[in-house]
Amino acid sequence: MVFTPSLQPGRSDSFRDLLETSYEKRSLVHLAAGSQVPLLKRSVWLVVRGMVKLTAISIHGDELLLGLAGPNEPFGDPLTNVEAYAANTLVDSDLLCVSCEEIQRSPNLAMGLLQGMASRYRQSEALLALLGLRRIEDRVRGFLELLANDYGQPCEQGLRLQVKLTHQELASTLSTTRVTVTRILGALRDEGWLHIDSQRRLVVSHLPQQRNQHR
Repeated sequence: MVFTPSLQPGRSDSFRDLLETSYEKRSLVHLAAGSQVPLLKRSVWLVVRGMVKLTAISIHGDELLLGLAGPNEPFGDPLTNVEAYAANTLVDSDLLCVSCEEIQRSPNLAMGLLQGMASRYRQSEALLALLGLRRIEDRVRGFLELLANDYGQPCEQGLRLQVKLTHQELASTLSTTRVTVTRILGALRDEGWLHIDSQRRLVVSHLPQQRNQHR
């Protein structure tokens, strides 16, 4: 299995404080869940609260999940060379739009942006590693661990995923079929590794940190 690194303690809070204090006079852009984020040529978006899904369209017309941007993480046109790149909010989100010129003038903002990009880079490496696993079940389990470890909310049963991805989105991400993903999710629930709470959100019961300690 591939296990993903946990977020560095304190990094998120410090960067959030920087955003809140340095840009308190600027209006955040609030977008409801399912909204498309306009991508600007010379500006980077920063997620202050919420979650954004980053996708592209393949040559066959299929939507591909490229990654997720959570709190304190950046995305935008200057950070990608992928054609047909798109960003959509998965939940109600507050975003901050910062121009490349502003980033150049602010060392603190540039450093915070670098930390956020490092988090996104680690996520991309983890996704690539998952695609190298032969067993589809290991890919699904590893991807859910990745989401839980980076974005999960602690609860009594484990880590609750704050994002809702369709079975087709999971299948596209992990190079498999929707039917296979549905079958594996059912098997993970049967063995007690995965739960669904009252709000229909997935809960990973075995914390990634705990599994790492017992390898």
